Amino acid sequence: MSAFDEVRAPEPALIDQCVHCGFCLPTCPTYLLWGEEMDSPRGRIVLMKAGHEDAGPLSAAQVEAWDNCLGCMACVTACPSGVQYDKLIEDTRGQVERSEARSRAERLRRRAIFALFTHPGRLRALVPLVAAQRRLRPERVLGDRLPRLRALMRLAPSAGMRAAVTRLPAVTPAHGPRRATVGFLQGCVQRVFFGDVNAATVAVLTAEGFEVHAPRLPRCCGALQLHTGDSGEARALARATIEAFEGYDAVVVNAAGCGSALKDYGHLFRDDPEWRPRAEAFSARVRDVTELLAEHEPVAERHPVPLTVVYHDACHLAHAQGVRAQPRALLRGIPGLELREPAEWEICCGSAGVYNLLEPEPAAQLGRRKVGNLLATGAPVVAAANPGCALQIAAHAAEQGEQLRVVHPIELLHASIAGRRP
Repeated sequence: MSAFDEVRAPEPALIDQCVHCGFCLPTCPTYLLWGEEMDSPRGRIVLMKAGHEDAGPLSAAQVEAWDNCLGCMACVTACPSGVQYDKLIEDTRGQVERSEARSRAERLRRRAIFALFTHPGRLRALVPLVAAQRRLRPERVLGDRLPRLRALMRLAPSAGMRAAVTRLPAVTPAHGPRRATVGFLQGCVQRVFFGDVNAATVAVLTAEGFEVHAPRLPRCCGALQLHTGDSGEARALARATIEAFEGYDAVVVNAAGCGSALKDYGHLFRDDPEWRPRAEAFSARVRDVTELLAEHEPVAERHPVPLTVVYHDACHLAHAQGVRAQPRALLRGIPGLELREPAEWEICCGSAGVYNLLEPEPAAQLGRRKVGNLLATGAPVVAAANPGCALQIAAHAAEQGEQLRVVHPIELLHASIAGRRP
């Protein structure tokens, strides 16, 4: 007997790869916060093993331990045994969502988050309200009440109104000889709150000789759903994404969480004989924009950008995709730019998709910790390649009364190519 159903349960062979050595412990955000074994990667893997061995429903303790996980994958980077914790936690969360372990109220809360954040049209319609609420100072209005609503209000970006009206052309031709034709994923949160980042991405790619196709659909790639266990919706959105971007030389992404999901489509469709080959072929062509640019010699001239910048590693870029050197190399290639490194680069900022909305208290602790490490470098600008990280860092810097500007690395590169100050 097993507490898991037969639909993509966490694979026992992957579970057994963990030798419980403890190398993951210093890199796990929740273990650093609480020091509890069950809130570490190896502790959560023990609970997965118990799920296979114990009859009866999943326990509240199991679900709480898995919910507490940010899915940052720092443990994947640290693990000497190559344990694929990313696949284990995603499959385990799918089991939780299909079980009776959640209350109706919790299910409705999660459904409401996805009904908003994965629909750009709905999110864009709320931008005027989001901009207005910043003047209300949510911490004064709500105090300690309704922590999830307070967290949502805190994360609203001040530049959302301007970015929300940014629209990309369906096709932007390359400047000069064309190197390749690429499809560009606009994202859901990214296109609404960070449309200017998308515009800078297209400008840099075309300056470097790429013809860029940016279809309006699909609305979402399914990353948030995949990382929180809603595999049914994730698969539906993944199919639409694959169909929209087949045929390009590469599929370019500038949001770390999206890129991580797109590269994981093969695993998502591992039990689907029709879609698995298409998914694997698609994932093989996915590149983070910094990854793609690092693979080609630059052709556009770089002008000086006299700025001191600290680089923040987005977890789904650094840990899930293993892309760490490329963005740093691109930034160091900008004349006049000084790049600094923070302490605890491997520790998550607390955003983690929608974690800061589902688990606002530990997310806030991690947000404050991350901002403290970034401020300690003395750099006035943070380069972060994920929208959730940018929102989280900016919000917690503002709460501490600090001036800390957060930009995407591609914005700095665009400024250098365009010959202007970012």
